[in-house]
Amino acid sequence: MNTPIRRLAFVLLAVLGIVVLNLTYLQAVAADRYRDDVRNPRVAADRSATERGPIVSREGIVLAQSTPDPRSAQDFIRSYPEGELYAHTVGYSSLLFGDRGVEDVYGAALSSGSDLTISGIIDTLLGREQGAEGVRLTISHPIQQAAARTLNGQAGSIVAIEPATGEILAMYSSPGFDPNVLLGTSPTAGDALAADPQEPLRNRATNQILAPGSSFKLIATAAALESGTANPDTAYPDLLELPLPGSTSVIRNADRDVCGDGVSVTLATAFRRSCNTVFGQVGIDVGAELLGETAAAFGFGDEIPFDLAVVPSVFPTELLLGDPAATAQSAIGQRDVQAGTLQMASVAATIVNDGVVMRPYLVSERFDRDLNILEQERPVELRRAISPGTAAVLVDLMQDAVANGTGRAAQVESLTVGGKTGTAQVPGAAPHAWFVGFAASEDGAIAVAVAVENGGTAGEAATGGSVAAPMARQVFEAWRAER
Repeated sequence: MNTPIRRLAFVLLAVLGIVVLNLTYLQAVAADRYRDDVRNPRVAADRSATERGPIVSREGIVLAQSTPDPRSAQDFIRSYPEGELYAHTVGYSSLLFGDRGVEDVYGAALSSGSDLTISGIIDTLLGREQGAEGVRLTISHPIQQAAARTLNGQAGSIVAIEPATGEILAMYSSPGFDPNVLLGTSPTAGDALAADPQEPLRNRATNQILAPGSSFKLIATAAALESGTANPDTAYPDLLELPLPGSTSVIRNADRDVCGDGVSVTLATAFRRSCNTVFGQVGIDVGAELLGETAAAFGFGDEIPFDLAVVPSVFPTELLLGDPAATAQSAIGQRDVQAGTLQMASVAATIVNDGVVMRPYLVSERFDRDLNILEQERPVELRRAISPGTAAVLVDLMQDAVANGTGRAAQVESLTVGGKTGTAQVPGAAPHAWFVGFAASEDGAIAVAVAVENGGTAGEAATGGSVAAPMARQVFEAWRAER
């Protein structure tokens, strides 16, 4: 073989090697990416020709459904009859924007194994039809409506839980969006939602954490009670301002006044009136380590085991060790403490449930086309956060705070209501308004957390008692109407 031919052979072998490597990459490495790419017409054909099962509320109200496309005998149309009301929990199944929420997590169960493609028809003829399953949520439609109505477009979220079981009775994030607009073939609507500075696509109930302000005093009180550091009758100096050790900073009460008579004040009175000076001292007395352990027992620092992904709440114990000033500020829910609405609703539910943390869940059952239940969720105890005695004392303190203190606006006739307000200071912005509490009757209870970002329409004048507590009341009233 002469030199030119030999060189040509080497070139051809090199080209063949490149072709083989490229084919191997396309078939073995990048196959899934190309197969699932929305620009692949087979993806669109497969999704539109596959029926998805329904998603329904606790009462059976249809929240997501697939119906035959009148324009094409082989396609189905997915729709969300309740629009934005369940947008963040139910989510969406979109060709252009993927799957979110329950549509994503339970996508395998919701997707039918049979469709109107040739392979689907063959499977049906051979008796291999796999019908799409339906999913029932734990959410109560009237309570969800009440949450949406009371937030009324203000940025924030509301979560309601049944304490004894962990069932989510409401989970609403505002502002919302209509998932139906994401189902078309144009990206315009989705791009506009993604670019909206109010972030309507964000599920604020699970994917956002905020400074909890005085609502965190529930955990500070639990730590003091559990450790024996204090009890409701423990007296503290009634200071105009609390000097912070090793610092020139001080902690003052929201009204810049003393909490009681200016001499001494009990822990019970401080809880009722949400006195920062007293709870700053509680934080110093209890210490960062014990505060952190109590917060962790309630779930801070860990991702809550839930149907949807949840951003963990934060109590920065390691940053506070040896720093009593920072610990005092953290005990009143400021500084680097951050909490999610689901987490704080779980705190209230745990207190009402005698100190036992239940795993929250959103989907109660899966069912087939004949409404036969295929799988049913059961309540699961995660751990004990506090003793029954501590839980009972906290329940009494929370009831007093609503009956006689900062949470008066959450009162509901014929229900026993307890809670803790929170007004979290935000540098350079209006405060976040919180209410974390419960309502109970003879036959059950509901736990609620309300978080309104930067005070909502009230702005700088917002407090947890004036903004969030009335919202909780509307949720409690909707729950009472369903009893």
